[in-house]
Amino acid sequence: MSEIIKVGVLTVSDRCAAGEAVDESGANLQALVASGTVYGGKETLINWCDEEKLQLIITTGGTGFGPRDVTPEAVKKVIEREAPGLSTCMITESLKVTPLAMLSRPVCGSRGKTFIAPAVPHAVDLLMGWKTRVEKTHSALQAVGGHCEHIHHPRAHPHGHGLHHYHHHHHCHALGGEAENQESKADVSRISGRPRKSPYPMISVSEALSTVLSHAEQCANKTLPMQESLGFVLAQNIIAKDPLPPFPASIKDGYAVLASDGAGLRTVGGDSTAGCSPEKTRVSSGMCIRVNTGAPVEDTELVKEDDDGRKELEIKILKVPNQGQDIRPLGCDIATGQKVLACGTLLGPAELGLLATVGVTEVLVVNKPTIAILSTGNELQEPGEPLREGHIRDSNKTTLMSLLRQYGYPVINAGIAKDDPTALLSSLKYAFSQADVLVTTGGVSMGERDILRPVLTTDFDAHIHFAQVFMKPGKPTTFATCQVNGRKKLILGLPGNPVSAVVTSTLYILPLCRKMSGRSDHMNTEIRAKLSESIQIDPRPEYHRATLCWHPGVDIPLAHSTGNQLSSRLLSLASAQALLKLPPATPEVKELAEGTVVDAILLEM
Repeated sequence: MSEIIKVGVLTVSDRCAAGEAVDESGANLQALVASGTVYGGKETLINWCDEEKLQLIITTGGTGFGPRDVTPEAVKKVIEREAPGLSTCMITESLKVTPLAMLSRPVCGSRGKTFIAPAVPHAVDLLMGWKTRVEKTHSALQAVGGHCEHIHHPRAHPHGHGLHHYHHHHHCHALGGEAENQESKADVSRISGRPRKSPYPMISVSEALSTVLSHAEQCANKTLPMQESLGFVLAQNIIAKDPLPPFPASIKDGYAVLASDGAGLRTVGGDSTAGCSPEKTRVSSGMCIRVNTGAPVEDTELVKEDDDGRKELEIKILKVPNQGQDIRPLGCDIATGQKVLACGTLLGPAELGLLATVGVTEVLVVNKPTIAILSTGNELQEPGEPLREGHIRDSNKTTLMSLLRQYGYPVINAGIAKDDPTALLSSLKYAFSQADVLVTTGGVSMGERDILRPVLTTDFDAHIHFAQVFMKPGKPTTFATCQVNGRKKLILGLPGNPVSAVVTSTLYILPLCRKMSGRSDHMNTEIRAKLSESIQIDPRPEYHRATLCWHPGVDIPLAHSTGNQLSSRLLSLASAQALLKLPPATPEVKELAEGTVVDAILLEM
């Protein structure tokens, strides 16, 4: 007969119920068991372990940093053997869903033959000595290479990690405010009364970009070690303190001679190598000094050498030398006091080499903006989860975070917000607490669940600068600003379709981040390209994904379409090197012929 695991579930409440006891640790624990509700704290846990002989006790909640989040302290007073590995596993898995998991404090362990943790049947099997079940689990682990399927608590977060719901619940405490209990004031319940047509005027891409960049405030300066400054913009002029070269230096291997001696025989008085003392390499009439020569030198011949051929004793100069011939004068590359790099310079490998050359080890640079990426939609789930019915995996966040990290911008994963005003409000609050710029995907069209704009305007008093752009893809792109705790926040609401999100990020977010980082050349790079085939054009200006091919003797590249341009088809971007700027169709022109030359935005790698 199969063994039965006796389980108790303790749910932490931050509000005392009538008759609820507070144990000496301060934890308010409401014990939920099949026989009814039992109130108590430490005593209840001990009773369940020692008297009720439960094999597993699951605690939920109370693991944050609020004043009454003291579940870990209560549990530690009860358990006899802690299981830190399980606690680490919980946090690791939770971090895949939200960065807020780092603020949770799960505690797992055993007391006697009772395990206190989330649902972990294998740990119970080990404690109870149920050998058959333990061996079965080990065999299953070996069969799949050591990976075990998660066991889900019936009240778990829909993402499937047992503690995530409670992590989110208490992170609001950790962020210090009333976020946990604050409900959105946005009323989106009147579905029939929602606008059927956008109330915002349609604007051009150039006007939209100009509006976004007009709100780009340069980030504050900071000092960095020179070797950590790659990709930052200088906020100071770099002045050379020493000349380069700091002494007259030979351009090539050869001999140092007095030009006034003319051609003829010279006694070799020694050699000069880098770093040697100048006193040892003084040249006098009738002699010469060998300069780093490792092979025969032009315009000379060997006359005499020592017996073993290891040393030159006399040479003959075949050609009359000129004064200063093949010598780099002191400071000819960089003079003392010369401006080596100007304020506003983007620091690349060559620039860092120059800093090292002039002995600069710390530089003042413009900081980079921090960008939070928030996905919205009830249908979204994390990529690592088994696909649930009616859901799709969130690709936007991975794509946009990778795009920004590629250029060195710090990025925050703000998670996935459900299509609910209060849930969205909570996610927005977290994002604003972490970042200068918030980028959202989804929720900006005209559907009943497109609620980003109402929540921003109602709960944050945000100003919507535009919410319709004459372009394809990306028509409902929204740009808003608001003040949060006295600091200006920029919000770019992008469409939920993957291609739309990438195209609009390229057009608006990258130039915005460059300008905030202090770069004067913040606009995207554009070139001219020739169509390799005819292309049907849309009533709206289109940003068509293409690859580029340069042919010998041709001054502009040939552009090849990546195929089907549906905004949901991320494959059209997988190999793309450029966005072709196609003009809108007119009654007279509905197709661009093969060979037509168009502007193209380079997708830099």
